Amino acid sequence: MEIAITLGLLVFAIVLFITEKLSVDVVTLILLVALISTGVLSPSEAFSSFGNEFLIILASIFIVTKAIEESGVLDQLSARISQTAPARITGLMVWVFPFTSFLSAFMNNTTVTALLIPPVMSLSKKSSIPASKILMPLAFASIVGGTCTLIGTSTNVAVGAYLSKNNVITLGMFDFTLIGLILAAITFVYMMTIGRWLTPERKEQDLSEYYNVREYMSEIKIKEDSPLIGQHATESDLNKLGFTVISVIRNKRKLYYLEERVFAKDDIVLVNGNIKDLLTVREKNGIDIVADTLQDDSAETRGQKLFEVVIPANSKLKGSSVKSVGFRQRYGMVVVAISRSGETITQKIGAVTLQVGDLLVVQASPDNFKDFHDNHNLIVLDEHTQNPHRLRKGYITIGLFILAVILSSFELVTLSVAFLVVAILTVVLKIVDADKVYDSIDWRLLILIGGMSAFGIAMVNSGADTFLASFIVDVCQPLGPRGVLIGFMLLTVLLTQPMSNAAAALVVLPIALQSANLFNVNPVTFAMAIMLSASVSLATPFEPSCIMVYGPGKYKFFDFVKVGGPLTLILMIVIYFGVQIYWPLALK
Repeated sequence: MEIAITLGLLVFAIVLFITEKLSVDVVTLILLVALISTGVLSPSEAFSSFGNEFLIILASIFIVTKAIEESGVLDQLSARISQTAPARITGLMVWVFPFTSFLSAFMNNTTVTALLIPPVMSLSKKSSIPASKILMPLAFASIVGGTCTLIGTSTNVAVGAYLSKNNVITLGMFDFTLIGLILAAITFVYMMTIGRWLTPERKEQDLSEYYNVREYMSEIKIKEDSPLIGQHATESDLNKLGFTVISVIRNKRKLYYLEERVFAKDDIVLVNGNIKDLLTVREKNGIDIVADTLQDDSAETRGQKLFEVVIPANSKLKGSSVKSVGFRQRYGMVVVAISRSGETITQKIGAVTLQVGDLLVVQASPDNFKDFHDNHNLIVLDEHTQNPHRLRKGYITIGLFILAVILSSFELVTLSVAFLVVAILTVVLKIVDADKVYDSIDWRLLILIGGMSAFGIAMVNSGADTFLASFIVDVCQPLGPRGVLIGFMLLTVLLTQPMSNAAAALVVLPIALQSANLFNVNPVTFAMAIMLSASVSLATPFEPSCIMVYGPGKYKFFDFVKVGGPLTLILMIVIYFGVQIYWPLALK
């Protein structure tokens, strides 16, 4: 009975992960409550994984990364990149790819990608190279670079924690670095040759034409009998009808602080909305449609331009509607279109819920972005600016981080203690504000890892791991352990498409370990193959780093299938043979 309950809950959780009806942390907690309620897990077993030192390591890394971001060191680094002399695509790839992979070996790959998108786009523009030719390699470099160290990805940390807790093996910081370097090198060579040929070339276009926003921007004049006269510019009948007031011109002067302004006779109002709807309501509202405001002599002369901004993974705006954010009041910009997974949204934008990787086309004055480097809610895909403050403390943080890596590598200090001390010092030295520490930690990821690790215990307690492993061994007996190993690797890659990499690895891991035991082969071989396979899924744009470059690179879904599909297959072949060289399948 417990086997049926456990497997049923597993299917239930996977379905919820795929549909995304609930966030992953909520699904995980529901799973734990269900396992406790049915007696598969005791409360102490369900929550034991949340006290694992690997979660302390992961939380500490989040804090240290935030401290480095806050210091301005990364901004300075990015500014230097954007100021590099123009180069050919080969020259760009030669230093962008290794540099990205190196950073990703010690930092979250999504953070690295978000950091490098603006300067790399600036440099590609300077070098007359389409951004699409360089952004996909950038994302791939950040993903594969994470396979080089234990802290390179949350998947590595999660698998390491599970293996240590179940006394399979305790992984060191650089135990699989050589395999990771080989994977990174092969990815680099592939993207310089086959991948370079397959990667699409999407040339830069005028933003208003590319996103088809021209027909949604209109200039109106308020007539003397208009009921709009006396209404607040941000709370008028126009707003209630779904239009957004971008600016008001009165007596040839632009009015600021629109929240405090009311419409008057002869005001020229720039609005964002469907032109067909505007034609319908113009008589009722006493307005004349004057002109299309995206002509070359209009938006520019009023100091307004179209910009592209991206929602990064750590943005506090994700999950909020465009209307609730209040872009005009908060940032001085108006959202005129949203590009998501290659689809452009131009109607009812206010009701759209923002997601990671959304590319927003906004209209604003360039002056609004002068001091935008401290904002981590949006990434501006335009000229990159440098943040010069607090650099000294940033370099101190990096020095402490390197020291922690060295001390823990030589086992002079445990990994958890080393990184926790660095995290504490960033607060003590006021490199990162104490109030921001908890905001910097991805609690959903920690809950996911802790909960799915506990689910592994449930698989063992209920016997579900043995049941599934026995079934797999019976069915795949003719293939032998190597055939089963390949099957688990493929299953892991497939599950990473709808699920997070860490969750996919933790779902497959208990079954794979038990299968290895039934075959009487080395379980570490299976574990490492699954861990690395979960980190090289490049065939679709569902990986966070790929989502980040999807909009800026003007990619289509099939672009990733075409370029990343063959590369994923090549990397899996390397992993299959590599792990067996490092951790032989046969037990001694």
